[in-house]
Amino acid sequence: MPKKTLSTLEPELVLFSNIKDLIIRAKESVISHANSALVLLNWNIGKIIKSQILIDQRAEYGKQIVATLSQQLSAEFGRGFTPSALLRMIQFYETFPNEEILATLSRELGWSHFVELIPMDDPIKREFYAELCRVERWSVRTLRNRIDGMLFERTMISKKPELTIKKDLETLRKTETLTRDLGSVDIYFSHK
Repeated sequence: MPKKTLSTLEPELVLFSNIKDLIIRAKESVISHANSALVLLNWNIGKIIKSQILIDQRAEYGKQIVATLSQQLSAEFGRGFTPSALLRMIQFYETFPNEEILATLSRELGWSHFVELIPMDDPIKREFYAELCRVERWSVRTLRNRIDGMLFERTMISKKPELTIKKDLETLRKTETLTRDLGSVDIYFSHK
């Protein structure tokens, strides 16, 4: 059997590399679509529960319905539908009521990202982290580190009037371009 030389191996390596790249991109696309679908599913579950069951109901009655719904969903679909998970989905819907913004974010952020963002009381701070997370493609670990490191509080943007912050975040959302003050985020972390 003749030995393969480098020149005869090259086309095989190129072929393998091309197919490998296709497989990796397809897997990444499937994961991205699955994450986006999960985020939108959880938002819609929260919306339905909030609008059809909990509106104008007493808190105790709502908790009973959520507990019953949790048991039914868990029996049918397995884990992931505990009462606390359903309450988080309601909170998710309440926290991100704008479906258009959510649709944009859900293409880039997974459910775990939103779980980190939901508890934030300050909407500007939450939007700051969500947009930077989307544009910079932060992992959940990076997002947690930035929150724990008080990135929002350490940037120049947090000292501006709310209207100016909203304008800077809108610019980031539309153009995916960091303003000078948002750009200080990179400066802060590149020296750390």
